[in-house]
Amino acid sequence: MKFEWSDEKNSLNIEKHKVSFEEAKEVFLDPMHISKLDRRFEYFEERWITLGLTQKDNILVVANMFFDENGEEIIRIISARKANQKERIFYEQH
Repeated sequence: MKFEWSDEKNSLNIEKHKVSFEEAKEVFLDPMHISKLDRRFEYFEERWITLGLTQKDNILVVANMFFDENGEEIIRIISARKANQKERIFYEQH
């Protein structure tokens, strides 16, 4: 599993949400993480929303893409933020 992201988007995300993509990638290591296809908008690519716990005990919501490159799974992080109360309850109940 390999991670990638835009450094510019990472900087903007830290400024806006106080969450780095380096921390966000930890949600994919959480054995209890939840990923579901993001159908809220018509994107030009398949986007996912992943909910999971980080080593800092933050439950994050991560917008991401999954794809395969030469047999290796690549996860592209688009944005990340701390989960709201409703999202935290959903994570804790599943």
